[in-house]
Amino acid sequence: MATTRTASAHWEGSLMEGAGKVTMDSSGLGTYDVTWASRAEEPNGRTSPEELIAAAHSTCFSMALSHALAQAGTPPTTIDTNAEVTFQPGTGITGIVLKVTGAVPGITAEQFQEAAEGAKEGCPVSQALKAVPITLEATFAE
Repeated sequence: MATTRTASAHWEGSLMEGAGKVTMDSSGLGTYDVTWASRAEEPNGRTSPEELIAAAHSTCFSMALSHALAQAGTPPTTIDTNAEVTFQPGTGITGIVLKVTGAVPGITAEQFQEAAEGAKEGCPVSQALKAVPITLEATFAE
């Protein structure tokens, strides 16, 4: 069965001087401030579309990798993923780096790398972001 999740944004003013809020509607987790400066310069306690994409991508990738490893009979002890989404004003999102460290009993570092590459390609968020170069840095913690 398909699921739909929602978020909404409210913006006031021009791009450079204005400000907005993004609300996690489905979960009710909260409302977060956003400004152009928090997107193109320093966050200063506010979020950005790129940070939200990074959150979605790191979570989806971790879930996909965990599932693939479990399906292969070697469930992970831990998977820790960091996603770095780079935004260049005037150009857009120019790249994503996924950095994953995993502890998986019973496999080799090479098998972990292979599973991580598969998760990078198969994760639904990776699929949605195919227009952007996505690189992977995998560290095997045994």
